[in-house]
Amino acid sequence: MKLLSFTYQGRAHFGALRGQEDIVALDGHGHNSLRAALEADALPALAKLAQTLPTTHRLKDVRLLPPIPVPEKIICVGVNYGNRNEEYKDGSAPPAYPSVFPRFPDSFVGHGEPLLRPPESEQLDYEGEIAIVIGKAGRRISAEDAWSHVAGLTCLNEGTVRDWLKHGKFNVTQGKNFDASGSMGPWMVTADEFDPAAPLTVTTRVNGELRQQDATDNLMFPFAELIRYISVWTTLKPGDVISTGTPIGAGVRFTPPRFLKPGDVVEVEVGGIGILSNPVADEAVASAQGNAHA
Repeated sequence: MKLLSFTYQGRAHFGALRGQEDIVALDGHGHNSLRAALEADALPALAKLAQTLPTTHRLKDVRLLPPIPVPEKIICVGVNYGNRNEEYKDGSAPPAYPSVFPRFPDSFVGHGEPLLRPPESEQLDYEGEIAIVIGKAGRRISAEDAWSHVAGLTCLNEGTVRDWLKHGKFNVTQGKNFDASGSMGPWMVTADEFDPAAPLTVTTRVNGELRQQDATDNLMFPFAELIRYISVWTTLKPGDVISTGTPIGAGVRFTPPRFLKPGDVVEVEVGGIGILSNPVADEAVASAQGNAHA
């Protein structure tokens, strides 16, 4: 089942996509958001309801939001595909533990919405990824039990402002959290649609040109291990998002670098989910704000 969050005529909804265009709104049936439905363990009941309710919206008429518009936690994983470590050319051994950092909800937009290049930098980059949406809370979850805590998967562009990654000695948070620099969606596909043992392929294109492609059987830390490791130190809750890492081929790795510019279109495609597509635009900043430069 494909579940999505959207706005229509200024009002927020969530629902199920039926076929290619028909949306069945599911808010108003006891839960006002997809996150609330996950917290109530309501997906099985809503799946049955979605089969009987009439179409309420058409996909072309709504504005898509990230599937979980306001997660409590968004945890991103760096350098997780096997050949990504070699891409750094620093001679380091493969990591013993995942590299993780947080992102904030306002740093993501939904499918079709523009990624905003901030006035403080011309180094907006793309990172195509697969994201896990947590469906059942847990702490110290075993790898063997990890998939039972997954509500579904979605596509994610972990957009990055590269020069701002280097402002601090020990963190990348500021370069990873500019408003509207990344995207998520277009929907969440529920976990029952996937075989957890089968590899998934993630592909990134810019203006139709292939930039990234790899499969999850090349992950150094598979989904189950990420859930196990992260849940050691924080309780994972329904609606939390774990972004699982990007393949080689980000714009910064080209010579010269190929950063995003206004007018570009970035597509992240994941088998079994679909295509997340976003144009790129410059962020409009009112002169009264007074641009703050580092």
